[in-house]
Amino acid sequence: MAAAAAASSSRRAPALLLVAAALALALAARPAGAALSCSTVYNTLMPCLGYVQSGGAVPQACCSGIQSLLSVARTTPDRRAICTCLKNVAAGAAGGPYISRAAGLPGRCGVSLPYKLSPNMNCNSIN
Repeated sequence: MAAAAAASSSRRAPALLLVAAALALALAARPAGAALSCSTVYNTLMPCLGYVQSGGAVPQACCSGIQSLLSVARTTPDRRAICTCLKNVAAGAAGGPYISRAAGLPGRCGVSLPYKLSPNMNCNSIN
């Protein structure tokens, strides 16, 4: 029983890390003219967390969040900032089913991203 609880806990760690990071960064403000903050990215994508953790149906709020981020990413620094935030989350979740679910979200939401979500993304190549 203890082994099952430990295994369940270790599988949820990357998703919980995402929630903790989002909460810790929630109060970070975006200075005028600065790129999007990771707190904005994480908070906008928070409705996707349940799907990334467990699969199933993708919530409409998740797809709306992805579309919203794409619409506000008007500058190269914004697009690179979003990429960097997602890359950091991907690095924390590497090796589990979370990455493949998260990477598939844009397609499931009918949205095209200029990169594939992975811990090895080169965010500096995004214009």
